Amino acid sequence: RQKRHPLVIFTCFFPPSSASKSLPTMSTDSVEIDDGLYSRQRYVLGDTAMQKMAKSHIFLSGLGGLGLEIAKNLVLAGIKALTIHDTEKCQAWDLGTNFFLCEDDVVSGRNRAEAVLGRIAELNPYVHVSSSSTPIDETTDLSFLEQYQCVILTEMKLRLQKKINSFCRSHCPPIKFISADVHGIWSRLFCDFGDEFEVSDTTGEEPKEIFISNITQANPGIVTCLENHPHKLETGQFLTFREINGMTGLNGSTQQITVVSPFSFSIGDTTKLDPYLHGGTAVQVKMPKTFCFESLEKQIKHPTCLIADFSKPEAPLQTHIAMLALDQFQENYNRKPNIRCHQDSDELFRLALSVRETLQEKPEVHAHVVYGLSWTARGYLPPLAAAVGGVASQEALKAVTGKFSPLCQWLYLEAADIVESLGRPERDEFLPRGDRYDALRACIGNTLCQKLHDLNIFLVGCGAIGCEMLKNFALLGVGTSKEKGMVTVTDPDLIEKSNLNRQFLFRPRHIQKAKSYTAAEATLKINPQLKIDAHMNKVCPATETIYNDEFYTKQDIIITALDNVEARRYVDSRCLANLRPLLDSGTMGTKGHTEIIVPHLTESYSSHRDPPEEEIPFCTLKSFPATIEHTIQWARDKFESSFAHKPSLFNKFWQTYLSAEDVLQKMQNGQSLEGCFQVIKLLSRRPRSWFQCVELARLKFEKYFNHKARQLLHCFPADTRLKDGSEYDPCGPPPGSRPGFVLMHFSFLQNAAKLYAAVYCIPFSEKDLSVNTIMNILSEIKVQEFKPSNKVVQTDENARKPDHVPISSEDERNAIFHLEKAISSNAATKSDLRMAVLSFEKDDDSNGHIDFITAASNLRARMYSIEPADRFKTKRIAGKIIPAIATSTAAVSGLVALEMIKVTGSYPFEAYRNCFLNLAIPIIVFTETSEVRKIEIRNGISFTIWDRWTVHGKEDFTLLDFINAVKEKYGIEPTMVVQGVKMLYVPVMPGHAKRLKLTMHKLVKPSTEKKYVDLTVSFAPDTDGDEDLPGPPVRYFFSHGSE
Repeated sequence: RQKRHPLVIFTCFFPPSSASKSLPTMSTDSVEIDDGLYSRQRYVLGDTAMQKMAKSHIFLSGLGGLGLEIAKNLVLAGIKALTIHDTEKCQAWDLGTNFFLCEDDVVSGRNRAEAVLGRIAELNPYVHVSSSSTPIDETTDLSFLEQYQCVILTEMKLRLQKKINSFCRSHCPPIKFISADVHGIWSRLFCDFGDEFEVSDTTGEEPKEIFISNITQANPGIVTCLENHPHKLETGQFLTFREINGMTGLNGSTQQITVVSPFSFSIGDTTKLDPYLHGGTAVQVKMPKTFCFESLEKQIKHPTCLIADFSKPEAPLQTHIAMLALDQFQENYNRKPNIRCHQDSDELFRLALSVRETLQEKPEVHAHVVYGLSWTARGYLPPLAAAVGGVASQEALKAVTGKFSPLCQWLYLEAADIVESLGRPERDEFLPRGDRYDALRACIGNTLCQKLHDLNIFLVGCGAIGCEMLKNFALLGVGTSKEKGMVTVTDPDLIEKSNLNRQFLFRPRHIQKAKSYTAAEATLKINPQLKIDAHMNKVCPATETIYNDEFYTKQDIIITALDNVEARRYVDSRCLANLRPLLDSGTMGTKGHTEIIVPHLTESYSSHRDPPEEEIPFCTLKSFPATIEHTIQWARDKFESSFAHKPSLFNKFWQTYLSAEDVLQKMQNGQSLEGCFQVIKLLSRRPRSWFQCVELARLKFEKYFNHKARQLLHCFPADTRLKDGSEYDPCGPPPGSRPGFVLMHFSFLQNAAKLYAAVYCIPFSEKDLSVNTIMNILSEIKVQEFKPSNKVVQTDENARKPDHVPISSEDERNAIFHLEKAISSNAATKSDLRMAVLSFEKDDDSNGHIDFITAASNLRARMYSIEPADRFKTKRIAGKIIPAIATSTAAVSGLVALEMIKVTGSYPFEAYRNCFLNLAIPIIVFTETSEVRKIEIRNGISFTIWDRWTVHGKEDFTLLDFINAVKEKYGIEPTMVVQGVKMLYVPVMPGHAKRLKLTMHKLVKPSTEKKYVDLTVSFAPDTDGDEDLPGPPVRYFFSHGSE
């Protein structure tokens, strides 16, 4: 790999003292974005889209469950204004679908829009929410819609939808039109954004950057990427070239490419350009794309549908016919089909056959689709509304921002698997009983409703997905039975402002309160019948006394709402050990996934592992960065080292050794004290004033951005080649003293000084941070000239950072000298032997953490001619922020809740579906879960990951007794026994044969409260020389009564 060569060497630059001592500022006319609230969403949409959204007005009709889901997501996202429209009064039925209604709203018969208005508005103070209850019919003047950029219709007759769609299309520019509905277990979504809708960014992905290894002089020229780095481009995309040596005519040009192979692509004619020498990158250029839509009237007859389940490619068209028949049924009878009414079902089927004849394609009408829709159309499945609401609200955001590819033009989502697996219960199972669950009962029947009420659920995590899941639990009545059922939720975190943008159960007044307790309280407002137990514990080995086997076996389902893989794997291991179903999900921006794990039917979460993230080589970070990610990580490491790691070592050292005099005496006696050289260096250089903090920052500037570069150039002149023949890539000219450059210098010095003052507990004022004060201090600081050293620069990409740096005898003498000096000058008092340790906090803009990292990273990037990153991007990378938006969170949680219903009903393997979605493209893909793999041992003996053999012992039970017990009970003799990473018995290991006579108690050494231990066994191979055959886990109980 070519390594960049640091030809840019910085001298700290400021204007002469006679010039004005004010730094240039950047002016902007853009809408101000509250980063504290919207930071995670900004990484999904970008500022341009956020600003467009903050100026947009949206009209939403229909405040049933789906309409409320859409309203919630739009207000959280931060549009300018939302008008909610509804003409219906609240009914008991609505309590099971609309999470912002309460029983008082039903008793008083309030209008649904007016009832939820205040609760929706409370979600985001930046959004103006108003309501309307004026009926819309054939005679309504639609000119009032001209003030909106997007119109969303739910629960509206098709005849009116067509009229409003026609009006929206006639407007210039067209008003974007969306209609969405949930009927029982079926749903549809339609979008029409006009004849020509331009999208600025179709995917939202970061532009790809390709490192070039060769470009041919040909027509067309072939560009080859660096080895083992596939470009992942598509034909027709555009790239801009830069930093190419030799074929410099390409630099700055934009070329359309044609993919030749995963590692090469062709561009235009390069025959007239100079030959390629080395280096260079190509960066993808995002080009706008125009999407063409047809009207609702046209699309009804010839629909363009997104296929979600490729095992049923015909399903969208079948559902389209059935839904149109339902529209006609409502027109004819002014009602929906009655629940499980055969007469109405027959009529709907007749209408479906009639609708079929009006379509351009005339597919066969599937009776089970039409009848399933007829039987459940009066019902409502809240999780399905959550899923469709997430997708619909993302489409609305696309409509007003032009960001991401829109849905073209229909999406049908259904939960038919839920009903198909119910068999054929009596009609009474589905009829209303006058409570909040009637809408749900009409879909899944009373028996399954009761099973949901009886559920014990353990929800791990109470962030965005956790809040959405609690809402789904409340609407479904999970854990509401008087005799049984409980929702246990745990999350150790406190609420932060950035959470409010997605975690809709929280409000500004809840900041710094416990997530779990606050969410539990808010959930009870949705459904007071819910029983919920909130904890603030992490779920990890340290809390196994709380979340022990007894706890897990009491749970019916475990649901994770976590943000890291390791925590998921741990919970998965506990579910596997206790045979509990696990429903996992996660989101990253507009992407989301769900995974369903059911004992004895599917593989576990840990059965498959993503490849580990590629680590940045030590030599790349230290000396040869190539991307902005490298320089940001370098700056992040400098922050940790200077302001966290070293202060922590300093404090730990002086907790061990109580005084400087004691340490000096030990060193003079020749004792080796771990860490003393680093600690004494910190003590001797400890600043005592703000002046010295600025001085220390200035010296660090010189070290990082001048001396280090000069040392590297001293070791490796520009024409140096490595042993493997690879070369260093020279950078361009220094950027000089541009205004941004001066700001970068000042920002580093100001924030470094500020952080040094924080760790050394030195007070400073706003005046101290001013340009005048800092420049006056800088004018008095003398900086040492660079002197090259004989240090070896590491170039091996496989080399790791050394753990210990060897200490010379001269270092020891210097340390003793500096410690003596500190003691004699009274600079080693008790207060001097203490430093403050800074914990990196990315969301506090006043602490200087991100500002320091941004300045340091960009200065280093300029050294190596790497494109700098703004503070916003730096914060995301340095803080490892996961981009997030409420739309994908709502969609994912709805899909998980649908699968939860299936697990509750003990459905067969074929009913379960995993899902991957990316709402930006958009794509939603349902797949079958991974069927559990059966592992054959021999002679018909097999096991799966869910199998666990058991052996019951007693106090004098030996290892040989254990092996014989396994052989007697399961018909095969273990040849190796392992406990975790501890090998209890391996025949080839010296001394292990003697262990056969030892008791299991002595070998395992269990704690007093431990009733069992899980062991791994393996068996002799069929053929000598082969590896041992793996066996299932064996749970050994220390006594017969302990299970």
